[in-house]
Amino acid sequence: MNISSLRNIVRGLESGTAPLKSAVPSAMETTNTAGFAAMAETSALLELRGLYKVFGPHSRQIREALEQARAGISKEQILSATGCNVAVRDVSLSVYPGEIFVIMGLSGSGKSTLVRHFNRLVEPTAGQLLFRGTDVLKLNARQLREMRRFHMGMVFQSFALLPHKTVLENVTFGRWIRGDDAAASREAARAWINGRLGLRGYDDRYPDELSGGMRQRVGLARALVAEPDVLLMDEAFSALDPLIRAEMQDILLEMQADLRRTIVFITHDLDEAMKIGSRIAIMKDGAVIQVGTPEQIRTNPANDYVRRFVDAR
Repeated sequence: MNISSLRNIVRGLESGTAPLKSAVPSAMETTNTAGFAAMAETSALLELRGLYKVFGPHSRQIREALEQARAGISKEQILSATGCNVAVRDVSLSVYPGEIFVIMGLSGSGKSTLVRHFNRLVEPTAGQLLFRGTDVLKLNARQLREMRRFHMGMVFQSFALLPHKTVLENVTFGRWIRGDDAAASREAARAWINGRLGLRGYDDRYPDELSGGMRQRVGLARALVAEPDVLLMDEAFSALDPLIRAEMQDILLEMQADLRRTIVFITHDLDEAMKIGSRIAIMKDGAVIQVGTPEQIRTNPANDYVRRFVDAR
């Protein structure tokens, strides 16, 4: 496979810094994450409006399941009647510049499906997704590639490193795939490797020579070196042992204090959500049942389901 073919396969999954001139307006000022009283006066960076995702064998059954979901029929009843799974149900939420927005839920709640809508790795069945006021669902293929390459980074639970590339090459990859200058890309990658992520001296190591914690540091560096507007983190620390997980949470918070990135973070752990989240959305059966700050979740749970989570901490 030649370089051009490789670029075409993976370019849509990387992110970076250049503006999306043809589709998205210019960047807005970053809001202060210390308090969110002023959020009503700040434009959201990301918005979901009435989002549904139904998985099913045929379009007719999917349409039927969508109608039933909109009518309030339960997920279990819809599955029994149509054979379709309602993974995301009528989700509307806003993510503001500079916040760590945590989406928290148990396995099967729909959180990982939901986060993949932000960069259209999953296409919704119904609803709207806005990035800086632009409807992402109306972007053509070229505009969507630009958004993914230049504006949204993603860190996966499974690390998703290239096994045949060194640490330096993996970190550089996000800039290389979009055609950035090779020397400048390596310089930026080395700055992250030698910085606070604790990768100094690992430039020439391969992923199979690293622990899980070190591999996730490489994955985080690869996403951050491209300076995306939005960083999507899907259970990024869930596979790590508790001590390394806590260390990675601390590193993320320290970096966020300086970088003020907009981060959408997926987790099944309420303690993790409370520790790192500016705001938290709690999901159950595909629906968001409460959105609030950690303090609001702790002191004013929306229902017994949320209260049980809080009481179990």
